[in-house]
Amino acid sequence: MSPLARKRLGKVALNATALLVFLFAVFPVYWMVSTAFKANDQIFTTEFIPFPTHFTFEHLHRVLTEGVAGNSIWVYMGNSAVVALGTVLIGAVFSLLAATAVARFRFKGRAGFLFLLLIAQMIPAEALLIPLFLQVKTLGLYDHLAGLILVNVGLTLPFGIWMLRTFVAAVPKSLEEAAWIDGASRFVTFWRVLFPLVAPGLVATSIFSFITAWNELIFALVLMSESTGYTMPVALQYFFGHKGTDWGAIMASSTMMTIPVVIFFMIVQRRMVTGLMAGAVKG
Repeated sequence: MSPLARKRLGKVALNATALLVFLFAVFPVYWMVSTAFKANDQIFTTEFIPFPTHFTFEHLHRVLTEGVAGNSIWVYMGNSAVVALGTVLIGAVFSLLAATAVARFRFKGRAGFLFLLLIAQMIPAEALLIPLFLQVKTLGLYDHLAGLILVNVGLTLPFGIWMLRTFVAAVPKSLEEAAWIDGASRFVTFWRVLFPLVAPGLVATSIFSFITAWNELIFALVLMSESTGYTMPVALQYFFGHKGTDWGAIMASSTMMTIPVVIFFMIVQRRMVTGLMAGAVKG
């Protein structure tokens, strides 16, 4: 076999593997969306029905009109949006400032701080449930979305600092020094020079923080006593009952829950490209 043929065969094998991985990852999402529009007789069957033969909006209409636990589904969607966006905004500010300090300054205990970040990421969130519950209650934030935002920021901050640290460290310090020579202050240098270059990393950490806060269940269930403060993952639990599981409503609600994540990703993906272009170093 010629080298050109081997190269083409390797490319075909690589593309086929990528296609299989893509189908494996997308199939659960497809099954969720298709089940949301299937009738109950097609959901509760032993036959494999990959595509609904008769589309029905019964489950979606029931979720939108009847709500969950006496509240409109939009109440839970709004709570999830407030928690997720609050986590992203607060976490982005603190993680960027902390990552800049760790990457740019040499201070006593720096290595220990980085080591603690790794340990914090390895600890299961469930192990922190009781101490975080007591802290939130002591601060008077129990049964408040602010308390839930604070907990999610704490859970996502170690990953954000560790990831952004590599982006900040990759920016040559000579660029900042050149801006200082030109008379720029530290804030102007940070905003006009450093920030555009680390913006793609900030977007990546924001995506992680948003998805983590949006899908979080345990803390949202424990730190909220009133159903009006529940988020979407908690609301989905009400469809699992003693008399059975309402899979149609679960899939319809899950499909609605997925749409904001896709929209957020599409928005920040544009910002990621903008950040890469704005942060390009011109010769």
